[in-house]
Amino acid sequence: MKAVRLVQVGEPLQSQEMPWPTLSDGDVLVHIKASGICHSDAHYRSGVSPAGPLPLTLGHEIAGVIHAVGAQVTSVSPGDRVCLHYLVTCGHCLYCVQGNEQFCITGRMLGKHRDGGYAEAIALSARGVVPLPPEIPFEHGAVLMCSSATAFHALRKARLQPGETVAVFGLGGLGMSAVQLAGALGALDVFGVDISEEKLEQAAGYGAIPVNAARQDPVAHIRRLTEGRGVDVSLELIGLPATMQQAVRSLAVFGRAALAGITDTPFAVDSYRELIGREAEIIGCSDHLLQELPLLLELARRGTLDLSHVVTRRVPLDARAINETLDELVRFSGAVRTVIMP
Repeated sequence: MKAVRLVQVGEPLQSQEMPWPTLSDGDVLVHIKASGICHSDAHYRSGVSPAGPLPLTLGHEIAGVIHAVGAQVTSVSPGDRVCLHYLVTCGHCLYCVQGNEQFCITGRMLGKHRDGGYAEAIALSARGVVPLPPEIPFEHGAVLMCSSATAFHALRKARLQPGETVAVFGLGGLGMSAVQLAGALGALDVFGVDISEEKLEQAAGYGAIPVNAARQDPVAHIRRLTEGRGVDVSLELIGLPATMQQAVRSLAVFGRAALAGITDTPFAVDSYRELIGREAEIIGCSDHLLQELPLLLELARRGTLDLSHVVTRRVPLDARAINETLDELVRFSGAVRTVIMP
């Protein structure tokens, strides 16, 4: 089968021919119909976030159709439409039992620690398979598995309550989902912060109050719009020290800044004025949980979460097209979300 793989850090991905995956008794074989291209994949290619062992098939946002099942699998059948939880875990360590499987002692992530979705097929444990409702297209199902799920997890980690206010820093794939999900969870006002007028207009269509960080200090503007108070919850979804600082500085008293963007550069915090004096919090958000996915998929099935204008480009399983998309992500430009359709 064909796969597009990271062969050397810092170099373009390459197309390679791979053997078809083999199945263990508890595994399923999935023919991939859609695989999202995530900003994290650009970090893996550059080495900002280490991935391997190499060579490695990237891609952790995956949806497809069950082609075959192992002898012990009864939860799904060939022909079922599915999307894949990208964390492959043991299911019985302390963290898995607690429902915090992103910290599984032996856990591995698809497309980072083991071969992922930039391919024609993939095999994995049936435990990581989630049914994909027929109302949800494959490309939306793929994006839900990281982009939307990470935003959902960040809002839950930030303990967003109905009637609170939210600032979303970064209106890419995660940000567009975060704006909609914040509204679905009862946020009174959602401020969308970006430097792209096109993305700001799109977020406004989802109900966000646009804040153009290229034209004004977003922290000062958010405080003006909230009568000096600030927001109860801020989400940083970009991975830049400057926007992480802004997410913290935009907080109200008792505010919570949830950081999901990846960076290898620290950022400074005024611990007294920005945290202690406000009893504010900075919360790290790592991945998402399998238990969160059924509700997320139901919100998408009902149209509460609309990805029709979030998945804005589709490309073939082609190394050149994928590398060009990753280059755009490095420059923080390009489509809101691009999906590979093998």
